Amino acid sequence: MKLDTAIAHAGLCGDPVTGAVSTPIYQTSTFRHPALGESTGFDYSRSSNPTRKVLEESIAALESGEKGFAFSTGLAAITAVFMLFKSGDHIIFSDDLYGGTYRLLDKVFSQFGLSASFVDTTCFKNLEKAFIKDKTKAVFIESPTNPLLKISDIRKISAFAHKNNILCIVDNTLMTPLLQQPLLLGADIVAHSGTKFLGGHNDTLAGLLAANGSELCARLAFIQNATGAVLSPFDSWLILRGMKTLSVRMQRSQENAQKVARWLSARRQVARVYYPGLESHPHADIHKIQSAGPGAMLSFSVKDKSLVEKIINNVKVISFAESLGGIETLITYPAKQTHSDIPEELRNRIGITDDLLRISIGIEDVNDLINDLKQAMEK
Repeated sequence: MKLDTAIAHAGLCGDPVTGAVSTPIYQTSTFRHPALGESTGFDYSRSSNPTRKVLEESIAALESGEKGFAFSTGLAAITAVFMLFKSGDHIIFSDDLYGGTYRLLDKVFSQFGLSASFVDTTCFKNLEKAFIKDKTKAVFIESPTNPLLKISDIRKISAFAHKNNILCIVDNTLMTPLLQQPLLLGADIVAHSGTKFLGGHNDTLAGLLAANGSELCARLAFIQNATGAVLSPFDSWLILRGMKTLSVRMQRSQENAQKVARWLSARRQVARVYYPGLESHPHADIHKIQSAGPGAMLSFSVKDKSLVEKIINNVKVISFAESLGGIETLITYPAKQTHSDIPEELRNRIGITDDLLRISIGIEDVNDLINDLKQAMEK
C-alpha cells in the first residue's frame, strides 16, 4: 500500500457489527470486566482506550515503528522522552530547536540533574565535540529545525548514536511521516506535535511518539501510563480525522510555500529566506536525500527591523498567531513568541534575531497570500 493510501485510511474502522467506516469515539473512563480475572483488553482509559489505540497504531505504522504513543500535547510527549533518563545523564540537542522543548529542559528537568549541550547538528564535528563518554545518553534533533529550517543528516547522526550506544531522537513535526520517516533512517524515537500538520485544523492539542525496540517501547508505555498525560478519546478522534487529509493538505501547502519563498527571495526588503525547497539552502542536498519534500513552513529576515511590526499589524488574510501546520496561514514572531524562553544572547548567536518572522503556509490561494504580504510590507 502506498503511503498516501495508508494516510487516507488512518483509523479506517470497518466495524464487523455496525459496518461503521469511521473509528468511534469511545468516550468512557473505564470498562466492565466480563468476570474476575478476565478483561476485554481495556480496563481504564489512562492505560488504554480503543480510540486512542487506533491512533497509536496508525502513527506507528506510518512512521514504520514498533509501537506508537499518544499524549495530551507535544510537550507531554517530549516529557515522556526526557523521563527515560536519570540524574547525571547528558543529551545533545540541535541548537535552534522549539523554544518549549528548551524551556522544559532548562527550567524543569535541569532541576533533576539532566544536563544538555546545544550545538549546530548540521556540522557533524560538533556532535563529536559535545559527546561526553559515559554521560551522554542521547542526541535529540529537529530536521528541519524550528524556526531556521536547518537540516541535519539523520542517517549519519543515528549511526553516530548507535556507535556510542546512545539514543537518536528526532522531532518530525515539520515533515510528518508523509515527507520523512526518521525511524527508517536509523532513529530510535520520533516525536510529533500532533497539534500541527497531523491534526491540521488548529482545533486540538496532541503529542505523538513512535519508537522501535521492545525494551524502549515498554519503558515508554510504562511512563505514559504512570504519568497519565494521555490523549483523550475525542482528541484522538480529531487527530485521526485530520490525518486522513494530510496528503492533500500538505501537497497544497507545500506548493504554496515554494511560491511564497521564491517571491520573498526577490523582495528588496527581505535579507534572507529560510526554506529547504530553495536551491540556495545550504543543506538542500541532504534534505532531498532523506525527505520527500521541503514542507510548508518557512522563515525570513527583513533588512529593516521596523518592518517586522508593520507586517504583523497589517496582514489581513494571514493571521498573527502562534503554532503552525493548520490549513490557515499563520505568521509568528519567534523571538517574542515561540522562542522567547531562550536567552537573548543564545537566540542572537544561533540566528533567532529580532528581524526574523516565521510563516506556516496554509491551503489558501497563493496569490492572496502573496498580495497580503506585499500590501503589509508596503503599507
